Amino acid sequence: MRVKPGTVGFTIFLSALTALGPLSTDMYLPSLPAIQRTFGVDTGAVQMTLSVFLIGAAGAQLVYGPLSDRFGRRPLLLAGYVVYVAASLGCLFSGTIGELTLARFFQALGSGASVVLARAIVRDLYAAEHAGQMLARMASIMGVVPAIAPVAGGLVQGAFGWHANFLTMAAGGAILGVVSFFGLDETLHPERRQSANFRAILSHYARLLRNAQFLRYLLVASFCFAGVFAFVSGSSFVLQNIYGLSPVAYGLSFGAMIFGYISGTLTGARFTMKLGIERMLQLGSAMALAGGATMIVLSQTSLPPVAAIILPMMLYTYGVGVTMPQSMAGALTPFPEIAGTASALMGFLQSAFSAAVGLYVGHMLANGSAMPMILTTAAMGSLSFLTVFAFGRSKAQ
Repeated sequence: MRVKPGTVGFTIFLSALTALGPLSTDMYLPSLPAIQRTFGVDTGAVQMTLSVFLIGAAGAQLVYGPLSDRFGRRPLLLAGYVVYVAASLGCLFSGTIGELTLARFFQALGSGASVVLARAIVRDLYAAEHAGQMLARMASIMGVVPAIAPVAGGLVQGAFGWHANFLTMAAGGAILGVVSFFGLDETLHPERRQSANFRAILSHYARLLRNAQFLRYLLVASFCFAGVFAFVSGSSFVLQNIYGLSPVAYGLSFGAMIFGYISGTLTGARFTMKLGIERMLQLGSAMALAGGATMIVLSQTSLPPVAAIILPMMLYTYGVGVTMPQSMAGALTPFPEIAGTASALMGFLQSAFSAAVGLYVGHMLANGSAMPMILTTAAMGSLSFLTVFAFGRSKAQ
């Protein structure tokens, strides 16, 4: 049975493709302290299994995007799933933290295809506000995964140990691979296919980096996402080791924070066609700024972590849910003939920056304070807001 564009099933399918990355990071977050105890390593070594995934996924996008502009979306997507499933099983059987980190890297190489090609498929079929609306709908559905993944991960770990989370990831990748093989038609028209010559690929990347409008959308998305990753990379240690939450309670708290993100994407899906991309970016970046500032203030009080950390983060992720789909749509719309390359470059730079931020937070958490995570998240929200308002659309154009 084919999944046809314009149907609810097609939207759900694309949402599932983009959800593979969050599944691969969020599901094992409650297991990070257990992994640390299993291998007897410090927080930074365990944090590396998270950051190396983001680095690997980011680098993989630089390959999948241009190649998909030449050979089509479908074959690259299927190849990615083969790598992902094999690497997930490698994580399951890792005997040292080094083996786990290496397996996570290859797992990321496989997942990179799913993320970048889902966005390229959207650009093959839609443009401008229509693309923003579609990406927002996908994000609202996809948001269910990071909402339930930490909860499910905590339950799976409690019942079967942290290894079982990677078996679940392998099963998810296998299911998506089967559906892609039997249900997905190629969306890239032959007349739009580009050369896979290395010089041509570099030329396309240079063209994108010289475009001020592309750079503006890239910066907005990168700052927003880095703030989320600062929280993701530090929240497991902060909420469990500092505030004393159990793995299941942490998962529930994380899921509540994701509710803010889903609410933001629903807002985007509802109002983008009426208000336009620019006004949605203004709204989203303002909410991210407000969430980060509120977290700084409330963290200095005696309020419980739900009030001091989770509620402000819900406001921040609401802003991210509004902002991210619109940034992606705005960045890809001017480049229909190299949508895969544009999606890849944006995803790579956004993820690489976030990985660096995550490594910084993981290193700084060694002092036992939650403030590095809180201040970094707030700083990223502030930078997103400044980028939107200091470099207006007219200036970028």
